[in-house]
Amino acid sequence: MKIARTFGFTALFCVCGFAGSALAQDHHNMQGMDMGNMGSMNIPMGGDVVKLGDLEISGGFAKAMLPGQPVGGGGFTVKNNGSADDHLVSVTSPMSGEVQIHEMAMQDNVMKMRQLKDGIVVPAGQTVELASGNLHLMFLQVKSPFKQGDKVPVTLTFEKAGKVDLVLNVLSAQGK
Repeated sequence: MKIARTFGFTALFCVCGFAGSALAQDHHNMQGMDMGNMGSMNIPMGGDVVKLGDLEISGGFAKAMLPGQPVGGGGFTVKNNGSADDHLVSVTSPMSGEVQIHEMAMQDNVMKMRQLKDGIVVPAGQTVELASGNLHLMFLQVKSPFKQGDKVPVTLTFEKAGKVDLVLNVLSAQGK
């Protein structure tokens, strides 16, 4: 029975697009921010490749949020063309009060999600993908639910390469 409940929860979690764990967290609401005309901003879009030092960031996306869903999810791919590791230490967005980096992992035959408070290492010569079901971004205290076709600006901060702004394209709740 525990296995059936676990698989049921995992399936529900995936369909809801990262909706799970933030329900229990106590966060203060922040006032909304008028993003105005996002099309006029000079920030790379999710489909573009953004270069920052030895890093190439591409495939940025966020998922549309379902009605009543308190958190949003998203991701991107980062390729490290350098000879030294770099470290994604934080992500911020004016569209949410907080953005966390999370990991999904099997633990004792149960899929669990946890925040990676120290960020993630991007090994030299390797590619790291943040997407549903593994490493991903979790948007908490979302100011307005993400809708398919919206744009979500984010700032990524890397230990060595520094900061870069990009815009995540909001896909359907299923990530299409």
